[in-house]
Amino acid sequence: MSEPTIDRVTYWRTQIRRTAILLGVWFVVGFVLSIFLAEPLNSFSFGGVPFGFWMAQQGSIFVFVSLILIYTLASNQLDREAGVEEAEGSTSSAGQGH
Repeated sequence: MSEPTIDRVTYWRTQIRRTAILLGVWFVVGFVLSIFLAEPLNSFSFGGVPFGFWMAQQGSIFVFVSLILIYTLASNQLDREAGVEEAEGSTSSAGQGH
């Protein structure tokens, strides 16, 4: 563990703000672009496929996986700044019982 460079209030404020932003992106991609605006977006083509259809079937999945990666990397960095990162061997490995 390292020495914290931010306090607890700042940690949670940052974490909640980040989560809200990522959920906002998820809502826009998952509902607005893939459902509500699918018909207008179908007038565009992406790789020969109507863009609204592509967003609902492929694009939203790419965005969701990217959101998970962004959340993980940003949270790990914030954990290090707050001094609450997981130390090696502090968690059980896959397949181990608790």
